Amino acid sequence: MLAINLEPELEKHFAKLAKRSGHTVDDLAYKAIVRVVEDLEDIAAVELAMRDYDPAKNISLEEMRRELGLAD
Repeated sequence: MLAINLEPELEKHFAKLAKRSGHTVDDLAYKAIVRVVEDLEDIAAVELAMRDYDPAKNISLEEMRRELGLAD
């Protein structure tokens, strides 16, 4: 179980949004946390991939098409 303290204004905003959307505040908070965690995981994966990025290994679109057998 996770308990968080929100600023009163944010808590009111959450409650209004929950009521309008037909969800509970807990549902909205859960969905928001899941989305942020997924975004942070994606960012970490990109940062890891970028550590090995070597612009010297870039090839042109035409070279890529030839390598893939898509050249005209």
